[in-house]
Amino acid sequence: MQQTIYSINGTTNGHCRLKSMNFEIPENSISHETQGLSRSRLVVRRGKPFKVTLKSDSWLWNPSTERLVLEVCLGGLSKSIPVLLYEEQSHPQLYDWTATIYPGNMHPQSVIIHICSPVQSSVALYELLAHIETRRSRKTYVLGTFVLLCNPWLKDDPVYMPLDAHKEEYIKSDYGLVYMGSSSNVSKRPWSFGQYEPGVLEACLKLLEFSPQHLADKNKDYTLRANPVYLSRVVCAMINCNDDLGILEGKWQGSYKNGVKPTDWSGSADILLRWASSKCRPVRYGQCWVFASVLCTVMRVLGIPSRVVTVFNAAHDGNGNMIIEEFYTRTGEKFGMSKDSIWNFHVWVECWMRRPDLGAGCDGWQVVDPTPQEKSEGIFCCGPCPVAAIQHHWLDARYDIPFVCASVDADVVRLIVHNGLVVGKTVDTECVGKLIYTKSIGSDKAENLTPTYKPDKREEFPHTFNHLIIRTGVSNSRPRGPVSCIMSPNLNVTLKIVGVPKLGEPIHICVTITNQSNNPRVLVGHINAQVKEYDSSPSEAFWDAQTEVQIQPFSVTTLNHTISHCKYQSFLAGDDIVNLAVVLKDMMTKETFLAAEEFSISPPQITIQIEGGNSIQVKKECTVLVSFTNCLSTALYEAVLTVQGAGLLEGKQVAKIILLQPGEKIEKKVSITATSPGTKLLMATLSHSNKPNIISRWYHTVSVTA
Repeated sequence: MQQTIYSINGTTNGHCRLKSMNFEIPENSISHETQGLSRSRLVVRRGKPFKVTLKSDSWLWNPSTERLVLEVCLGGLSKSIPVLLYEEQSHPQLYDWTATIYPGNMHPQSVIIHICSPVQSSVALYELLAHIETRRSRKTYVLGTFVLLCNPWLKDDPVYMPLDAHKEEYIKSDYGLVYMGSSSNVSKRPWSFGQYEPGVLEACLKLLEFSPQHLADKNKDYTLRANPVYLSRVVCAMINCNDDLGILEGKWQGSYKNGVKPTDWSGSADILLRWASSKCRPVRYGQCWVFASVLCTVMRVLGIPSRVVTVFNAAHDGNGNMIIEEFYTRTGEKFGMSKDSIWNFHVWVECWMRRPDLGAGCDGWQVVDPTPQEKSEGIFCCGPCPVAAIQHHWLDARYDIPFVCASVDADVVRLIVHNGLVVGKTVDTECVGKLIYTKSIGSDKAENLTPTYKPDKREEFPHTFNHLIIRTGVSNSRPRGPVSCIMSPNLNVTLKIVGVPKLGEPIHICVTITNQSNNPRVLVGHINAQVKEYDSSPSEAFWDAQTEVQIQPFSVTTLNHTISHCKYQSFLAGDDIVNLAVVLKDMMTKETFLAAEEFSISPPQITIQIEGGNSIQVKKECTVLVSFTNCLSTALYEAVLTVQGAGLLEGKQVAKIILLQPGEKIEKKVSITATSPGTKLLMATLSHSNKPNIISRWYHTVSVTA
């Protein structure tokens, strides 16, 4: 058979019957809910027809002697699709490609063809060809390329999500919130997912093309990309760069001078575009919320409903025994002897999909965690892990259930050590996974997901206490019965922060001691405060106090302490986290008791005001006034107010003042111009020479319309 190949882009070849084709991008984009993902490329969702128009000078083909065949190509894979009239089509095909001409769509100089992909087609960039065939010859026309995504609007797609409000939030929204801080003082920061920024779709497709799976076997990878479980594992591993050409390099301590400090990021688009334009060199630097937010962007672009989730007091259980050990001195100072750890917060992603490999009981939200912590089947990724399996402790379900279960439900064993010996021990069964938050649908309020992750411990542990005292020598095994089976304490110590600690104000501490015995007690002890990073052990103590108390039988005593601003101002800045512990020793029985609490400091406010309101138009200049009033009791030397915003400002805008007295104001007026529609973020920070860290970081959401 003789074959001739034509490209219809600008051809003037007289032998070329097909003169032009139209992918009908505006109409198809609306129909497929892909508006804004690309300005120049057709983006459609699998399992739903899209139309193309072929134009010619006369009849494109003679149906009596010729046939028109479309072909979709993906790497070395291809599929021929005979173009049939509507009355020639059999019943609807869910699992095969179809090309249909409906009545009234065939004209002498044009034909409209509706193409439909199988419901579980691979997510990828496809090439589309047209063939006009006779018995002796075939003329081939290269029509162009289109992108095929998952389809949460289609019931038969494994990522189908029934409610429109959910799809609006978890697919179409380009704005989210990341919850941070501590369970007792939750803070939130906006994040721009940026899936409608120019080049982001292409970066997400490039990510798939540079995965180890694709580089090893392209055709196998293309075939497996129909499965959202496979897709989520590939993308999860590619968000970090630990064992591939991934997007982000993680860093949790030291200098960030040769990159961007993780707290300075406010959106995913900048990160994805930097990676795509740098020949796949990793972007520096990320931490958990950055990894998770970029993953959420990619999954939403690919059509998989996703949301960012924060676990407060998330455990890293290295040996899988569901127990996290922490070590304290007799003065309440915490130190790092354990390979296990508890992060004040950890951020991952939930992705929505069916799990036919596990059964219907595991359908729905799946944990996918791109922060490189432990390897999963040899690569640094985690999940997809069904939330239902976590809640019910189905430890043999795929993937990584034991590790994620420990993250939200491990026990904390706190050991008091003196001269190398354990002199006291507490078990806390409630600390880990204390609070699990995500952004609510259509609102900036937090949705509490804790009940969806945590088993009902009232059934599993009928009488568990929050602070359980166990004498030295008792086994570390996880309690599975009533507390009385172990040894019920007759003295209980709790530690509480009064109110919400704010930078510049005193920190008020309340220690409550309950004597449940019929003997009086004389207690001597220490209270200790240490500053720490959210993901690490505390540093040296910045404040401590000694205490001595006598308590009568069957009575309650309260001790109140205050840490003044002058005691912590050289150590703490806004959003810093403090580890607080009290250790009490009974002078008669020699028993030692411990209670611990971690909390964060709320930063002072930075005011951001946009002239004319928070909604602006593309390419229209607007004025923003950013200001900070020193609410602290001390002057700030060399105060610096910095304003930045991806897609709104070029670089950073800075205002400086040598001395900012209490009550005085520093401000900066800037002009912003949006380069594209969507949700953008302005970020303002305040720093000064008294403290190297930023003392306040504030965000403002800007809605940009076309």
